[in-house]
Amino acid sequence: MARYRQDLPQMEDGLFLTYVGMETDLIFTQGIDLPGFASYPLLDTEDGRALLEGYYRAVIETAREAGAGVILESPTWVANRDRATQIGYGAERLAGINKAAIAHMQQARDRFGDLPTVLSANIGPRDDAYAPSDRMSPEQADAYHAEQIAVLSETDVDVISGYTLAYPEEAIGIARAARRYDLPVVISFTVETDGRLPTGATLEDAIGTVDAATGSHPAYYMINCAHPDHFESVLEEGSWMQRIRGLVANASRSSHAELDAAEVLDAGDPAELGRQLAGLRQRFGHISVLGGCCGTDMRHIACIASRARSA
Repeated sequence: MARYRQDLPQMEDGLFLTYVGMETDLIFTQGIDLPGFASYPLLDTEDGRALLEGYYRAVIETAREAGAGVILESPTWVANRDRATQIGYGAERLAGINKAAIAHMQQARDRFGDLPTVLSANIGPRDDAYAPSDRMSPEQADAYHAEQIAVLSETDVDVISGYTLAYPEEAIGIARAARRYDLPVVISFTVETDGRLPTGATLEDAIGTVDAATGSHPAYYMINCAHPDHFESVLEEGSWMQRIRGLVANASRSSHAELDAAEVLDAGDPAELGRQLAGLRQRFGHISVLGGCCGTDMRHIACIASRARSA
């Protein structure tokens, strides 16, 4: 079992890079079919494992060139019961693939990671991240996500990262389950073009609600799956803002609805995205984690790293 710790290295002042845009890159750029938007089936084949390792190696090398640390994210964002069942993974097979994801990531760290490298178990929402139709209570979310977190607790993962969350009750459940299994947790909310969560809550209210219900268990919070234009105007000095340490941005300025309907990839402007994220890190000096989400590739990560290093 992973040892519990809240003193994660990315909570210091140095820059850490992360990347969670692999699925859109695989689908739109490389023409690889990912049923259910799931990348973890790649672990079932030699070619698939090589693809995943290529992403890990690329982000590690980019971080090394920038003098930064790196957070490797496992391909397990939709490796939960409901979504796995839809593509033919039963409980036993699903547990095995979650464990295999962390082991494969650990091998990449051992092979390439001669710099601070954190293994993050990436878990996502039970329902549609952008328009959840069946919102859970904190108790329901705890019971549901504990299935995946219990399996991950048997690996050498460093942190649980709940990504693309749309409402605080699900985040509370994830945080409570992680605490029960002695694992640190990061909570990452997504926002719409108005800077609010898809369910209408403000970031300030969502973070305050989760902290109040969990004894501030999350190590920190992040924003992901949104362009900086969508959230930079709502970021302000305050105690709640001090809890946000990561920004993992989309390349596109499109709304979630527009992205869902898109038939071609909007890769945006990598240099501009790098400037915007570096500017936000300069404005809020405690932000230590920067990265790319939907529509990004290693060009974006390199620009983010270069701009943040020189900011």
